[in-house]
Amino acid sequence: MSSLKKEIKVSKPSQSIYQFKITLEEVKPAIWRRIQVPSSYSFQDFHNVIQSAMGWQNYHLYAFEVLNPKTGMNQRFGNSGTGGSTGTSTKIEDFFSMKNKMAFYQYDFGDDWGHTIILEKILPMDYKKKYPICLDGKRACPPEDSGGPWGYEELLTILKNPRHSDYRNTKEWVGRKFDPKTFKVEDVFFSAPKEHADISED
Repeated sequence: MSSLKKEIKVSKPSQSIYQFKITLEEVKPAIWRRIQVPSSYSFQDFHNVIQSAMGWQNYHLYAFEVLNPKTGMNQRFGNSGTGGSTGTSTKIEDFFSMKNKMAFYQYDFGDDWGHTIILEKILPMDYKKKYPICLDGKRACPPEDSGGPWGYEELLTILKNPRHSDYRNTKEWVGRKFDPKTFKVEDVFFSAPKEHADISED
């Protein structure tokens, strides 16, 4: 008597990849990043990705503001303590779509770094890749606690003038390797949650 073995294939949940462009507001020349993340990411995961892609150190409070497509009203997510959910269990796919592309992300309520978030594409999952991915970007992230867009503008003015009375102290504070014009994709390191960091096929 022969026995038949049936192969049972367990299919993975269908996921999409969201491609976003994130631009720092009120800073010129523009500082921006283009990233791809799984649609299953929570707003907490998305925050971690933005921090890593931009080059922030995650020292301060943050908040997202995005239109809730079900209520037609803006909703906040984050750890700002000003109302709203932390977003740890709310998926970005429940809010973002090609009809609802934009959101606002604020980091460090003292320096007030605002970021415009735009959903550019919704793509099929490529299980040969590891997500999140930073595809492109321009210019270095401002140093933490540099005073927001206006403080950063002043910092850049000082760094352009070696004769400025604050040049030496400012140069030491930002580090001698700091170059505001430079951004390298290969320097981006993501520290997303383990269960989301590797979703490639087994």
